[in-house]
Amino acid sequence: MRWEGNEQSDNVEDRRHSGGGGGGFSVGGRGIGLGTIAIALVAGWIFGINPLTVLGLLSGGEGPAPQVQQQQGPAQKPPANDREAQFVSVVLRNTEVVWSQVFQQAGGTYTPTRLVLFRGYQQTACGAGESAMGPFYCPGDKKVYIDLSFFDTLSRQLGAPGEFARAYVIAHEVGHHVQDELGITGKVDQMRGRLSQTQNNALSVRVELQADCFAGIWAHHSQESKQWLDPGDIESAMNAAQKIGDDALQRSAGRAVVPDSFTHGTSAQRQRWFYSGFKGGRVQDCDTFSAKQL
Repeated sequence: MRWEGNEQSDNVEDRRHSGGGGGGFSVGGRGIGLGTIAIALVAGWIFGINPLTVLGLLSGGEGPAPQVQQQQGPAQKPPANDREAQFVSVVLRNTEVVWSQVFQQAGGTYTPTRLVLFRGYQQTACGAGESAMGPFYCPGDKKVYIDLSFFDTLSRQLGAPGEFARAYVIAHEVGHHVQDELGITGKVDQMRGRLSQTQNNALSVRVELQADCFAGIWAHHSQESKQWLDPGDIESAMNAAQKIGDDALQRSAGRAVVPDSFTHGTSAQRQRWFYSGFKGGRVQDCDTFSAKQL
C-alpha cells in the first residue's frame, strides 16, 4: 500500500502520554476481572462497536456501560516522525474523503469520527477501555480508540501481517461510525433490551458484518480514486478477516466452536461481506439485517 506522502487527517488525538485515568475497570458498577475480559477476547473482542457492550451482554445483557465523565489531559497531535501514527492518520483521512463523497452522492452530509491513540487504559464516554480489548468505537463520544500495539498482535499472534490488514482494522471501526451516522447504531441499541442473549449475539453478528462490508466499500472507492494498493493487499485484508472470525478465534483458543456465542461472524462470513463491499462499492450491498443467509 503506497500511502507515504498522502494527506493526513486533522482528527487524530494522541493520548499515549497524557494518561487515561486510574486503575479500576468496571461496567455498570460491577468490577470486571481479567477472566471475564479473556472470555470477551475469544467471544469477539476484535473490531467491535464497543467491547464494553460485549462485556455487558456477557454479564447479564445490560448493554453498554453508562457514560462517564472523562478527566484527561489535552490531546496532542502525533509526532511527525511516528510512522505508525502517520499511517493511521493517512488511512483515516482517506476514509473521511470516501465517506463524505458517498454521503454527498446520497444527499447527506458525513461528519467524520475522531481517532484516539492511547496506551494501556483510556476513559471514554462508553466507560473505561483497555488495550487488551483491541480497537473499538464508542458511540457516546463518536470516537475510534486504538492502541497501536494491537497491530503487533494482529501480525504476530493472529497471523495477519501487512499494512492493508491494518487499514482494514481502521476502516472497520470507521464503518461503525458510519452506522452511527446512518442511525443504525441507535436502532440496534433500542432492540437489545427486548432480545435474549442468543438473539443479541445474532444481532451483533449482523452489525459487525455490516461494518466489514463498509470497510470493503472504503477499499473500493479508495483504490478507484488513488490506485495505491499493491498486489496482495486485498488478500491481506481477507486473511485478517479469516483470522478474526469467531470460529477461528474459538478454535485457536482450544475451545469448542459454539455458533450461538458468535458476536462477529465466522471467518467465511467476514470475508464474504468485506469482499461484497469491495466488489460493488455500494451501501445497498451491505444490508446484513435483511439478508436471509449471512
